[in-house]
Amino acid sequence: MTEISKIGMEGAPLGRAPRISQLGTAAKVALAILVAILLLTAIAPWIAPHDPLLMDPLARLKGPSLAHPLGTDNFGRDLLSRIMIGGRLSLMIGVATACISVGLGLVLGLIAGFFRRADALIMRLMDALMAIPSILLAIALVALNGASVGSVIAAITLPEIPRVVRVVRAVILSAREEPYVEAAISLGSRTPLILFRHLLPNTLAPLIVQGTYILASAILAEAVLSFLGAGVSTETPTWGNIMAEGRMFFRIKPELILFPGLVLSLCILSVNLLGDAARDMLDPRLRKSAR
Repeated sequence: MTEISKIGMEGAPLGRAPRISQLGTAAKVALAILVAILLLTAIAPWIAPHDPLLMDPLARLKGPSLAHPLGTDNFGRDLLSRIMIGGRLSLMIGVATACISVGLGLVLGLIAGFFRRADALIMRLMDALMAIPSILLAIALVALNGASVGSVIAAITLPEIPRVVRVVRAVILSAREEPYVEAAISLGSRTPLILFRHLLPNTLAPLIVQGTYILASAILAEAVLSFLGAGVSTETPTWGNIMAEGRMFFRIKPELILFPGLVLSLCILSVNLLGDAARDMLDPRLRKSAR
């Protein structure tokens, strides 16, 4: 068997998996901040100092104290507890959006990149979706389906799918011209085997990077929708809802927006820094240039 046939049977050679020790200082700090936020929101129901929905009119708009480390809102609810509990739903929407958009975009990108007949139809549909401003599309979908977690996830996911499709399609169009793929085709390998054994591994690195950016974008989009009143129900604490409720009292108590906004910003910044670090580690050309 010739060398090209061996490559065609075994697929593309895979490099060594990147390690956390290879992260830069900024990426390590970002990872520590993100892990801390995830941990605090995950165990929030057990460590939150107060019930985030408990109203105390006598304690409304109070400053930081031992009982309320970050103060209270206009209904007397503990701000720290609401930020911790609200982060659970905000992060869940971000993770769900990233997983769904990456999954659907991967399937459509594989089909568009490998099957020429389906390429035109899929890409024209993706171009049509990208022509609509994402926030306006999300507001329209939420307005049509009502304010719920499922509607918000669907509204944020739909504009993200075309970006994933275009990335995967570009990778597949390039990879299908590689010798090992041509060897697999010439040897009569079945289409599913070519797609999932020879082409799919090439998409993993860009998908991981794209997934981190979608995660950060989805968390921010949920906050924007909630701030505009088009997100989940206002009774449900999320970072966006907390800031939306505090905007009426910004002049007298700016921390109602500053504290949740700071946590939101740190979370998004950490995810973006980790996405940049993942891109640098997974792209061999960037690894070589950094040496």
